[in-house]
Amino acid sequence: MPLLRTLTCVLALVAALALPALAAPQAPLSEATQACLDCHNDATPGIVADWRRGRMSQKTPAQALQEPEAARRVSAKKVPADLMLVAVGCAECHTGDAKAHADSFDHGGYQVHPVVTPADCARCHPQEREQYSHNLMAHARGNLINNPIYMDLALQVNGVPKVEGGKAVLTPPSALAEAESCLYCHGTEIKVEGKLTRDTGDFGEMEFPKLSGWPNRGVGRKNPDGTLGSCSACHTRHQFAIEMARSPYTCSECHKGPDVPVYKVYQVSKHGNIYYAMHKQWDMAKVPWTPGKDFTAPTCAACHVSLLSDAGGNVIAQRTHQMTDRLWVRLLGLIYAHPQPKSPETWKITNANGRTLATTLTGQPAAKFLIDAHEQKARQERMAKVCGACHAQGWVQGQFARLDQTVKDSDAMVLAATRLMMEAWQKGLAQGPPKASPFDEYVEMLWTRQWLFYANSTRFASAMMGADMGVFDNGRWDMNKTVRHLEDWIKVHQKP
Repeated sequence: MPLLRTLTCVLALVAALALPALAAPQAPLSEATQACLDCHNDATPGIVADWRRGRMSQKTPAQALQEPEAARRVSAKKVPADLMLVAVGCAECHTGDAKAHADSFDHGGYQVHPVVTPADCARCHPQEREQYSHNLMAHARGNLINNPIYMDLALQVNGVPKVEGGKAVLTPPSALAEAESCLYCHGTEIKVEGKLTRDTGDFGEMEFPKLSGWPNRGVGRKNPDGTLGSCSACHTRHQFAIEMARSPYTCSECHKGPDVPVYKVYQVSKHGNIYYAMHKQWDMAKVPWTPGKDFTAPTCAACHVSLLSDAGGNVIAQRTHQMTDRLWVRLLGLIYAHPQPKSPETWKITNANGRTLATTLTGQPAAKFLIDAHEQKARQERMAKVCGACHAQGWVQGQFARLDQTVKDSDAMVLAATRLMMEAWQKGLAQGPPKASPFDEYVEMLWTRQWLFYANSTRFASAMMGADMGVFDNGRWDMNKTVRHLEDWIKVHQKP
């Protein structure tokens, strides 16, 4: 019995200590949000609990605007009056500007739209919304579906093969298959296809909009109000925590590879090593974020997004949601690495051969669509300041020099493979462009792996100091092996 009483007391103490964290102070609620909670506390308790843990339930916009400018999480100078003095809750996100949202429907006496968009978030975060609109991610869907070369590749990936007459013939993928694969990250187009009635159990039958392309939180999602993007891709609903947006786990959802092996590279890098060992000691919520004080190694957000300052409050890097502001070269090259595009709508790029690629097959860049040397230098200097918060100038310059050499070497290896592929096309050993797909034959798939997997891995490994991913794990070894494989394949298949 004494042991049981002791265990009971310990459990009671643990529960008591946990209560303050669960019972965070809540800001006043609007009448509409309270009405939502009255039902959704029972209907979707997980959503409600998650929202209650978030900052938007605990502070009004008026309180947020009182923060010192450097620490402020809202970029609006003035927030609409009806939002100022209440928590940003269900109604504040799901009922605003109902006429602009094609998915609005009558629900509990309010016009509710299920799909919250950047336009909704922009009432408090206009600068972030504007910056994101210039981001490659915001146009990820359009850049995919409007580019016939990319869509050809997507067909070879998602199409369902059937064997007819001893030959494999592809059946085009369904809309659901596309939504589950490429468009999961790039973003679907969400359309209202009518209405449907659902039995909601305790609440009886209710009418809802019938949505195609839903659910989706892809970064380039086309929303029913015409906006592009989904803030919840990074600031996952309904807590919308900055801690989550700053975590490499969040970015890994779409940047894991082998075509974009950023997260895998990060895992084996020294930065990743430090993060996984030490991040529980970091302040992942601090604004601005101070290297060495709040965290001791960069995450994806530290390099590409976050407002960074030194211990004296001096700005190292301004917060940006454009995300290419500190990037001068596009490592994810199709087919070669190249300067970042001027416009985020990369499907509008036309190379010297009239194709929608940033380079020709032999590596000639479509220069008028890409940033010039002056802008490349400016962006490199911004990134150097981020690196310089923890590293000496010699270290940073040495690392950039290695990356520059890796880009040159990987492009040269891709060019070698491409020249062999072009030889196979010229000799009629494979049927390539302009009359046929460059991706649908075995030898073409070998060539595609060279730049889509191996070159990307090698470049990212160099950029992020994850060396092994650039050597034997989808790196230089595989690039050289592919060149030999293509060379041998041509020899074997040539007519005597």
